[in-house]
Amino acid sequence: MKLIAIYKCLCDETRLRILHLLSHQALCVCHFQEILSAPQVKISKHLAYLREHALVETKREGTWIVYSLPVKASAELTANMKCLQDCCRGNAVFSADLRRMNRALANCAGPLAECCGEQPKTARGSKPKAARA
Repeated sequence: MKLIAIYKCLCDETRLRILHLLSHQALCVCHFQEILSAPQVKISKHLAYLREHALVETKREGTWIVYSLPVKASAELTANMKCLQDCCRGNAVFSADLRRMNRALANCAGPLAECCGEQPKTARGSKPKAARA
């Protein structure tokens, strides 16, 4: 992992908020949408960028992708995540994100992806082609 790549990832508020949340809990895209009040496209683009630079990992649970921090994070990433946590303490935006995350996950009884419910429906009310089978 190159230090410059880490800092490029950290220079965006949405990516900082995503990484801060992931330092507490693995999450699905739908959780990020709810917590950050952002559209799926925006969240997915930021997660793809973080994944491309090895700052997040994914695990498939059924039809859902769960994002987490790397199990074997580099020393540079570990140090910067610790700094991020220190800097986020007491920050209103990051504190509010954690409160929303806790509310969003309060009803999760099973695997994380089960919290996401059914696949989204199309405008006509039918499931997308990929979910029909």
